Amino acid sequence: MEDALALSDAVRGTTSPNPPVGAVILDADGHRVGAGATQPPPGPHAEVVALREAGRRARGGTAVVTLEPCAHHGRTPPCTRALLDAGVAAVRFAVPDPHPAASGGGEVLRAAGVDVEAGPLADEVAAGPLRAWLHRERTGRPHVTWKYAATLDGRVAAADGSSRWISGPVSRAEVHAIRAAADAVVVGTGTVLADDPWLTVRGDDGALAARQPLRVVVGTRGIPGGARVLDSAAETIVLDSHDPDEVLAVLGDRGVVDVLLEGGPTLAGAFVAGRRVDRLLAYVAPALLGAGAVALGPAGVSTVTEAHRWRVETATMSGEDVRISAVPVTGEGGD
Repeated sequence: MEDALALSDAVRGTTSPNPPVGAVILDADGHRVGAGATQPPPGPHAEVVALREAGRRARGGTAVVTLEPCAHHGRTPPCTRALLDAGVAAVRFAVPDPHPAASGGGEVLRAAGVDVEAGPLADEVAAGPLRAWLHRERTGRPHVTWKYAATLDGRVAAADGSSRWISGPVSRAEVHAIRAAADAVVVGTGTVLADDPWLTVRGDDGALAARQPLRVVVGTRGIPGGARVLDSAAETIVLDSHDPDEVLAVLGDRGVVDVLLEGGPTLAGAFVAGRRVDRLLAYVAPALLGAGAVALGPAGVSTVTEAHRWRVETATMSGEDVRISAVPVTGEGGD
């Protein structure tokens, strides 16, 4: 399952609106004979890719999959049918499929005599590559990660507006990897006017990555036609709104599942106030500024009892910075 999880993680950002799933096929003696991950639509699902590699060696073997094999005919035939036709004897999957039409694959396989077990590495899979897709299935809207870099005293820019670079090179490289796996990157017009960002994904050599997320600029102020975010490196849409639900509705209609919010304090405040931030990813640098912009603007809080409460998932080092991943406590987020 660890191998299947790694395969799943490797295709994040390429499969939406389908989930990024990984699969490994073992032969009857327990040897790995096939592996695969979900391909971009309308390509095959992970199980089919892995079974094609395994061929006849899959008969009598075991399929290990991060998500319960689907039991319905959508863009592609059901994976349960492919597994049965291949003659696998056992299936192990981490997370049940919550989709009403696709769920029930485990029961279909059991009814056909396949040994089925659910749950291996379920927490790791659900909090990892499938986090955004599972959230979309539960709530009907894209998953939003708010990412920001700040100093120890919570500043995202100095008094003169300068912000390059608050975080270190390791953190900045991580952020490019996170952006590369997102379906869309959202900023406000204020960020575009102040920083003129490209919002593209680039490699260590500075070259543009082959795949770029959708760039989204939201707000009521106009932006200059020569803004970098409007170049031809990636698609950009401009939305005349600050309302998080309006923004997410437009993105959901475009098949966006995983959103990276990189806007400034005003836009972040609007999303937090609307309880539309599903994960917070903070890079805290060991520096003090004492003045300048703070990470979060007004967020609908007037007294400490109204504070938005979060649960820290992880706190780890990213070079010299501290990377904190947190999720809203029960009842605080959009779930």
